[in-house]
Amino acid sequence: MKIGILGLLNSGKTTIFNALTGLDAEITSYATNKIEPNLGVVDVEDERVKELKKLYKPDKTKFANIEYIDFVGLSGDEKGLPPNLISLAKRTDAIALVIRNFDDEVISETCGKVDPLSDIEKISAEMIISDLLIAEKRLENIQSSKKKGIKEQALILEEKVLHKISETLSEEIPVRDLELSNDEKKAIKGFQFITQKPLMIILNSDENNFGSNQELIKEIEKENKVIEFAGNFEMELYNLSVEDALEFLEEMNIAESARVRLTKFSYDLLGYISFFTVGNDEVKAWTITKGATAVEAAAKIHSDLARGFIRAECFSYENLICCGSESTLREKGLYQLEGKNYIVKDGDVLNIRFSV
Repeated sequence: MKIGILGLLNSGKTTIFNALTGLDAEITSYATNKIEPNLGVVDVEDERVKELKKLYKPDKTKFANIEYIDFVGLSGDEKGLPPNLISLAKRTDAIALVIRNFDDEVISETCGKVDPLSDIEKISAEMIISDLLIAEKRLENIQSSKKKGIKEQALILEEKVLHKISETLSEEIPVRDLELSNDEKKAIKGFQFITQKPLMIILNSDENNFGSNQELIKEIEKENKVIEFAGNFEMELYNLSVEDALEFLEEMNIAESARVRLTKFSYDLLGYISFFTVGNDEVKAWTITKGATAVEAAAKIHSDLARGFIRAECFSYENLICCGSESTLREKGLYQLEGKNYIVKDGDVLNIRFSV
């Protein structure tokens, strides 16, 4: 899973990035010439993987992971996103907007007073303008092709969908809110419009106002999914011992770290679940979309497994832990053979039978 982190200058997005990854990316209160994003990969800590490790004692254990991409700060001038940012953002699965909800004298002098709702509007406008420019440019190219006599059916469908998208964006509505058929989605798949991607708001509060922004959160939730962090506080926890960090979290009435909370939030937003492959060589967690079939899960592991799919040997993690071994699972009839169209459930353990 790849999540792009966007935010206005001095929104605290790199602070959030450091809190999520445990890295020490440079934080400044002024604009820089830096154009390359900060990158960080973190494991999705899943207790089920640890329990499976105890049972199978594998040579290797692999958790699923999330890659965070911390982009350069946005100006909010409503001219659209920088081309290099758009190119990278296309490869993300979701966008996280970090919104400033903390007071700082230096930042307020250059960026103005704290106004989360206005900041969300500014960034949303930049994303919409960027997508609109892309759609209109492509429509111009299609018109040129049609004048040359190119009138393929696929091109006609693409033009129709892009007109629909252009009209929607002109009304300041993101592509993700537009109902598209499977054929229409396929026609524009190559564009990866940024407003088509799932969006989450990270409200970056300070220690003094964290947990007391219910009305603001309700207002944001009218349009977007939102989660609140005390970014600077969470980042500083990485310099403490585990015991001290847990104590400070408890004092702030925070049940889990920012990393754990955002992982759960992201899985829910994207509709992701986890399945597992097990053996003496490796225990590994895999991420797929809820509703995916056994053959789609097989493709996630390796394309050959999907191409030569025969059956999926399947049992649930919960049943395995309850029974204590695969042999007991078989005795109790809890070890199943499933076909291509079996819908994989969260916590399933799969072994793919295939032949190529």
